[in-house]
Amino acid sequence: MDEQPIVLVIEDDDSLREAMCETLELAGYSALGTSCGEEALTVVDEFDFRLVISDVQMPGLDGHEVMGLLHKKKPEMPFVLVTAFGSVGQAVNAIQKGAADYLVKPFEAEVLIEVASRFACPPPSHPGVLAKDQNTRDVLRLAERVADSDATVMISGESGTGKEVFARFIHDHSCRANSPFVAINCAAIPESMLESILFGYEKGAFTGAYRSRAGKFEQANGGTLLLDEISELDISIQEKLLRVLQEKEVERLGGSDTIPLNVRVLATTNRNLRAAVSAGEFREDLYYRLNVFPLKLPPLRDRPKDIVALTEHFVDRFSAGEFISVDTGAMRKLQSHDWPGNVRELENVVQRAMILRAGNVLSEVDFSFEESPASSIDEPLVAQELQENNGSLEDDLRATEQNLIMDAIRAEGGSKQGAAERLGISPRTLRYKLARFREDSDSAISA
Repeated sequence: MDEQPIVLVIEDDDSLREAMCETLELAGYSALGTSCGEEALTVVDEFDFRLVISDVQMPGLDGHEVMGLLHKKKPEMPFVLVTAFGSVGQAVNAIQKGAADYLVKPFEAEVLIEVASRFACPPPSHPGVLAKDQNTRDVLRLAERVADSDATVMISGESGTGKEVFARFIHDHSCRANSPFVAINCAAIPESMLESILFGYEKGAFTGAYRSRAGKFEQANGGTLLLDEISELDISIQEKLLRVLQEKEVERLGGSDTIPLNVRVLATTNRNLRAAVSAGEFREDLYYRLNVFPLKLPPLRDRPKDIVALTEHFVDRFSAGEFISVDTGAMRKLQSHDWPGNVRELENVVQRAMILRAGNVLSEVDFSFEESPASSIDEPLVAQELQENNGSLEDDLRATEQNLIMDAIRAEGGSKQGAAERLGISPRTLRYKLARFREDSDSAISA
């Protein structure tokens, strides 16, 4: 599982800093905010930051000074300056001295996300597909055959089954392997931003668009574009996406010129798209345009031999060079688990076992699973409680749900995107639930 890229935001205005961090987290990044350059210098060695976004005018060290000091430590780390409109000339000079780009206040959220998408994306990783189970090998064989073509592939499966890994495998084994592989998570980016990020925009297309930007389609030209969790795409954008796929050209927001495209499109979904079409939530014509070659990944519980291989892989990853083994009893326990979170859950379970282990051999006692909320509910008792005190039960369930969500957010270090993945829900659903919790809290206080 790829880690979320971490962005360091240096801004002395508390409200702006919090808004920038929240915007980045909604778009799938982790964000850490500091109020001054001195504080930033103390944390830069503690995290693997992929991007620094810093205000220019700050008490103490200003943005230019911070950039100079950070570049001495990590010269490869992109540094973006945030400046007032009247200081654009200084920002341009800063680019000549090593800044990656600059933002002009005030800027729209779309502009911030676009900058992060260019500079904070993790370098492409090309992990081999661990296909020890026959069920996985069958899918891998199909992926190898379709890789040589330019057919659009729809990869479906439960969350955490490895859909993006298979997408990268298809790209790496295609004639486009040496061209860009660009991925965009349709569920992680707010609807208001998604269109400009997908299709690009011209200077002046909206407030804060101070320069033209290429969208994901243009960035992937000649290569492969992965539309991750395509089922989360808003119906209004689906129509525009269909036109781009049919015409093989894109028109930026605010522009009039069309840009020809040579892009191979892959898409993933954890939902039944056919059912979404029947429910009117997904365009039927777009479904058939994307579903040229369907690949369905089986859940981890149906790939017992992969459980062994992946467990050994994760043990090696977390062993820090030590030789750690897993005994047969522990392997049987892992293979008998249902794995609702699939590979992501297995990775978490192995990491916990490596932290808690007492020796160099992992046994059954070292592996523990998160208890399903439903597993501790006695159905007859629930039915009785529903009849006797429905309101009280609803309050208990709501409290349980809130605790699970907050525990997931804490476990993911505050990342709402990571918490949504851990819970198996979309980021939009998580945002809705958090908003509902706040409303309930406000209502309780006012009462």
